[in-house]
Amino acid sequence: MGLTDVGINDVELSLKHIFNQWELRTCILLSLFLQVLLILAGPLRRIVSHKSLDILLWSAYLLADVTAIFAVGLISSKQNDLSNQCKNAPSPSSTVLATFWAPFLLAHLGGPDPITAFALEDNELWLRHLFALFTQCGAVIYVFYQSLRPENLWIPSLLMFLCGIIKYAERTYALYCASANTFRDSMLRDPDPGPNYAKLMGEYISKKDAKLPTRIEMLPEPDRVIKVVNRMKTTKLAPLEVVQYAFKYFANFKGLVVDLIFSFRERNQSRDFFLARSYEDAFRVVEVELNFLYDVLFTKLPVVYYKAGFFCRAVSVGAIVTSLVIFHYVDKKKFNPEGFEVGITYTLLIGGIALEAIAFLMLIFSDWTVVKLKPSPDENPNDQSWTGRFIRCVVSTNFTRGKIICWFLNIGTVRGDGSRSEPTDSRWAESIANYNFIFYCLHRRSKTKERFYDQFGLRAFIDEMVYTEHYRLASDMKEFIFKELKMKSEMADDLDTAKEICSARGEWVLRIEGYSGSELFSYVSDVDYDESLLLWHIATELCYNDKEDVTYQREQDRSLDEFHRRISKRISDYMIYLLVMKPGMMSAVSGIGLIRFRDTRAEAYKFFESELSTADKSLPAEQLQKTACERIINVNTDVKPVTIKGDRSKSVLFEAARLAKELKKEEFKKKWEIISKVWVELLSYGASHIRSSAHAQQLSKGGELITVVWLLMAQLGLGDQFQINEGHARAKLIVGK
Repeated sequence: MGLTDVGINDVELSLKHIFNQWELRTCILLSLFLQVLLILAGPLRRIVSHKSLDILLWSAYLLADVTAIFAVGLISSKQNDLSNQCKNAPSPSSTVLATFWAPFLLAHLGGPDPITAFALEDNELWLRHLFALFTQCGAVIYVFYQSLRPENLWIPSLLMFLCGIIKYAERTYALYCASANTFRDSMLRDPDPGPNYAKLMGEYISKKDAKLPTRIEMLPEPDRVIKVVNRMKTTKLAPLEVVQYAFKYFANFKGLVVDLIFSFRERNQSRDFFLARSYEDAFRVVEVELNFLYDVLFTKLPVVYYKAGFFCRAVSVGAIVTSLVIFHYVDKKKFNPEGFEVGITYTLLIGGIALEAIAFLMLIFSDWTVVKLKPSPDENPNDQSWTGRFIRCVVSTNFTRGKIICWFLNIGTVRGDGSRSEPTDSRWAESIANYNFIFYCLHRRSKTKERFYDQFGLRAFIDEMVYTEHYRLASDMKEFIFKELKMKSEMADDLDTAKEICSARGEWVLRIEGYSGSELFSYVSDVDYDESLLLWHIATELCYNDKEDVTYQREQDRSLDEFHRRISKRISDYMIYLLVMKPGMMSAVSGIGLIRFRDTRAEAYKFFESELSTADKSLPAEQLQKTACERIINVNTDVKPVTIKGDRSKSVLFEAARLAKELKKEEFKKKWEIISKVWVELLSYGASHIRSSAHAQQLSKGGELITVVWLLMAQLGLGDQFQINEGHARAKLIVGK
């Protein structure tokens, strides 16, 4: 027994020794690896909409801070233990390198340039990061105090400490600038007291008392908008012009994120510009605008591009390069006979320089460089100077970056027709998620699995992974959406009309098409927005799988008719995806949408269990979908469901069947044209009424079509974020006739 106990104790001591020896090394290397992962994968967030990437970056973002803070604590703890063991002896040489590692961890806490905040809420925690900056600086200073001596690596340690402070301060300042209050305050104009009222009235009264003919007139300021429009280019925009115009309108409209109000002049200028654009140019400009907004909210780029930022970055790079040179010429034999700690130190130094080099390339090859060197779109885009050629190179690189990344990761999504799509040069994911109610109900999981997922809060996550498909946003869909918005913008010459159009949820389209007094009109005017989404989604699916529609589409070559049918299907599935899978984003407009969805789903479960036989359920998925839709639409709905069921259940399954029967009364082409236009109006209503912060949050997740539509509507002057009074007149005292 004694020998056995001794053997067990030896194993425990051996394992404890290995753990003590490797825990700090592992944390140091893991911290560096997380920095590399974040700087390389962080930029993908704006153009990749994949749950797996989201989870990976979220884990790395949180783990990076925890690992660095834990490693600093480990260094301090180990040095404290060693100093207690040998109080009067000099610091062991093995602890000197650990002391040198501490400021590297402070630099790691500063994080890479492409990802300062994972979510908008992180920006509001800038005070917490400021406090952490002071506490971690204090921890590193305490580490220096414990073991750093003049004969040790004190010069490179202090240089790296300076680098760490700069990096962490950059991150804290970037979070501060992107916080809602600071962001809003930065866009407020200087207070305008207006004309000197007391002085003007004093002069007015004195002239009156002197019996002089006196009056006050309001003189409008020169209309600079008309001059700008007259010079505005109406041909296709070059890539450089896209970036320049995008920055111009980003600077004007970035206040949308914090719900600022814009002037009538700004509305007209932007509206005239976008009305003169093709759908390709309009979408490209808006996409680059959203990229600028992403950089401001989630990265360090806007902070670094200040003169102070450039200076701090130069000092940071110089400090780490100097540290490497000094460390290279130091006698390293006294640090560690095995040389492993020395290897880790070289890895940290070279890795830090590599991270700075990558960050520098990202700074140079960014849209911010373009607008800093050539901000005006009125300048010659074909400038042949070295600056002009360099700028065009940067723009070309940025517009092809998405194509390269998509090719490298093989993440091309599926086209609407089911084929694989080629990677695009888009600045966002440019895909739309589709979630179909009927398909979901037909392919439900077992009740045991549903209860298990519900118990652990995984149901929504699993549903999105299993029941959601992603399709490439087709060019003709962009064109159709822009055409509808452009038509409404042309009609909205005044702000009252613009607000009325934005508040329409299908009424405007039906009124234009002559259905204002029809039964169809009640399905958009007399129901809540979330109910309208679910009603039109199920009705669209019933019509899409209707035998007559399928036969008509197959027997006749009706490409235009099929186009409206496909558009309706895609937007319908996309909007129900937003309603069900993104309730946080849609909370401002969804009402009791999830309750209504759950009740409708329960009724669909019950109906399919009784109406679909075992043979039906064994059919291929597409045929099963058609059969299920046929069974629903064949139910007699002469009496309204609410008359029989009451309003306890919020299910709209058979009310949607009534809507589908109303739509079936229309000729094929007319029916799908109406449905597609109603869906665009439902999309635009949601886009303009969702909270602006919810739109901004989606920029870090690959972007959403509804966010692009939101900004496009604002640029076209559609919305309620504009003030009615123009506010650009001035008072003048006129004496004499």
